[in-house]
Amino acid sequence: MVPLSGAARPTIPAPTPAVLGKVTATTLEDAYAANRANAEQASRMADAHGDRARAATDRAIAAPSRHFLTFDGRGAGRTAEVLGDLAHADRVAVLVPGSDTSLDTYARFRATATHLWTELNRQTAKSTAPGTAPRTAVVAWLGYETPATVSFTVATSGRAEQAAPQLRDFIRRLRGIAGEKAQLSLLCHSYGSVVCGRAAAGLDVDDIALVGSPGTGADTAAGLRTRARVWAARGLDDWVGEVPHVKADLFGTTVGFGTDPVSPSFGARVFAAGDGGHSDYFAPGSVSLTNLARIVLGATSEVTRA
Repeated sequence: MVPLSGAARPTIPAPTPAVLGKVTATTLEDAYAANRANAEQASRMADAHGDRARAATDRAIAAPSRHFLTFDGRGAGRTAEVLGDLAHADRVAVLVPGSDTSLDTYARFRATATHLWTELNRQTAKSTAPGTAPRTAVVAWLGYETPATVSFTVATSGRAEQAAPQLRDFIRRLRGIAGEKAQLSLLCHSYGSVVCGRAAAGLDVDDIALVGSPGTGADTAAGLRTRARVWAARGLDDWVGEVPHVKADLFGTTVGFGTDPVSPSFGARVFAAGDGGHSDYFAPGSVSLTNLARIVLGATSEVTRA
């Protein structure tokens, strides 16, 4: 089922983001604290504005147990939340969301990250001896203004082109925190795969997984110009499979994203995603989540192929 986006809402007042400077492993906790304080201020401003839903979201983000590398409560919102010990992680997964993701729907996106984090812990506990498990972290990156699912914008690359430099910069800064030895994976859902496709060239990541992808804008995986392993999957009940995978010029604007990433001609490593729908790739116990965790952990020989 294709979700319908809500009508435009009035601008909600929020403070400018906290000024953090260069964040390193040793200053990470200071960055978390600064963003919590900023979110608490945003909550008070939203509450005074009469938007109790946004105030509640901001207040939850400000909780002592939450860890945000970035937080911007203005407009639709921009965030990057960390689950796990990023400063000491051996394996880091960065989730890039698709359409209709904002602070107003953030709980849904965070649940996705939480499910992956739980599965990573399950697999490492099951397959390794105590004390030898790789240390993992998950980053839920909402670093761009996502398009509405039902809109002309979602069929064009404009938002992805705006987002790509932000994602590249974020990965560079993430490397400065996690270190060069950490293995980084990009897990890109739906329109997020268009963002990843635009950002991929030369990006310092080890794996890029495209799930529920309408296309990347590239004709082949090689066309992404990345050293990363490129993976792709689609659930049997995902409506994106019915979307024409073409690119066409419409009044001077390119519509569509080209080759289907799960097609043999694209050349990705296609893995099994089970019979789930467009929103089910990170569902607990699903085939797709199991395989995504294996990709993040580098257990590539255990990934079940479609």
